[in-house]
Amino acid sequence: MKNCKTPIIPHKPTFVGKKTTLDHQAICVFAATGFFLDEDTYYKEQKTLKPAHEYHIENDVVVTATPYFKWHYNPVERPLSQIVQEFAILFETIIKEGIGDKKVILPLSGGLDSRTQAAALYHLGNKVQAYSYAFEGGHDETYYSKKIAQACGFSFQDWKVPKGYLWNKIEQLAVINGCYSEFTHPRQMAFIERYAQMGEVFNLGHWGDVLFDDMGVPDDLPLEDQVKVISKKIIKKGGMELAKSLWKSWKLDGNFNDYLNKRIENLLKEINIPNNANAQIRAFKSLYWAPRWTSTNLSVFESQRPVSLPYYDNRLCEFICTVPEKYLAGRQIQIEYLKMRMPALAKITWQEHRPFNLYHYQWDKRPWNLPYKIVDKLKRTMSSQLLIQRNWELQFVGDSNDSNMKQWLFDHPAFSKFIDAEVVSDFYHKFTQGNSVHYSHPVSMLLTLSLFTKQNL
Repeated sequence: MKNCKTPIIPHKPTFVGKKTTLDHQAICVFAATGFFLDEDTYYKEQKTLKPAHEYHIENDVVVTATPYFKWHYNPVERPLSQIVQEFAILFETIIKEGIGDKKVILPLSGGLDSRTQAAALYHLGNKVQAYSYAFEGGHDETYYSKKIAQACGFSFQDWKVPKGYLWNKIEQLAVINGCYSEFTHPRQMAFIERYAQMGEVFNLGHWGDVLFDDMGVPDDLPLEDQVKVISKKIIKKGGMELAKSLWKSWKLDGNFNDYLNKRIENLLKEINIPNNANAQIRAFKSLYWAPRWTSTNLSVFESQRPVSLPYYDNRLCEFICTVPEKYLAGRQIQIEYLKMRMPALAKITWQEHRPFNLYHYQWDKRPWNLPYKIVDKLKRTMSSQLLIQRNWELQFVGDSNDSNMKQWLFDHPAFSKFIDAEVVSDFYHKFTQGNSVHYSHPVSMLLTLSLFTKQNL
């Protein structure tokens, strides 16, 4: 008998059951969204353990599964200043426990999550090696990260994600993440050989933007509309079209769209937070999106050094359930924490609201942001260089990338048996000869499924 207790937000999956029969319905959901839903895997007999459960497992079979935490919304009214103080104590305690006195590797961006971590690490006095990366030929995303590191006195490295880095690392990535995520998202894979020399433990800022914000819906949004909101959030461009094509080619019963909506509806009903739609959607994302999408490529970091994930901590999840929604909306807690703990970081431009910082980001609306937007558009219009904005542009565009992609899509017999060649050809041609932005996700998913067949079939 094996006992197992899963975190409220697991950072890696625990699989039980045998790899026997392919689960085509689950794979269609994966094709549409880029992640497997709930307990699903590639196989009907194999499942992942649910978050926030205590399990007894015997001979690779679950004997009992008992939940120990359920997402809820029971706000305790108190001033925002008090909530910020509570957050500061809890967040810094979690970080200190997670890293001890080790040298920290800190990925930085121009947003709030890693900036909040930087303030906490500065306050705790840890030695930090920070870094950031930008696309080759893209916006300089390292600009604000460097300013944050300089304000904290952290060592800093800035890197460029090179064109076509994926192809000589794609099989290594397939082993690391088990083909449970499409391959164009984990940019960290481009620098995997550098991490071990940088420090002893990663401090990663994943999921702070979900926990510390609202979901942008009315609190009284009906269940039917919540299903629509979630469906819109999780289905990628071209994903529904690919899923429907696979559903049809595999001759599955019913309609894929109805199947997915019903599953989302049932999972929302299980969460059952009747008094706040924002809290319910946040819970859905934390139960199903975080462990099966966000967590999947954390394995790249963990293959090199241990990871500490303060926003995943059980105590922070429990804390969120007690915070009134009005204070979660608009990232207020992190903003006020940064103003309190390290004003120098609050004065650095918030990339999402550039050129404004945390003291006047509210001005990021007409007419105050018009001068910046006009100048920025003129710069982009006058530039002769095509601006790289998305990771797939580095991996799929150009003759060399196309040659590598075609090899994986068309030159593997096992993949041709798994996915109808007409489906693969159809989406490849729609990507190369039609709307590449819309069809980049389907092509990336087909590439992932091709690697899966090489690894498993």
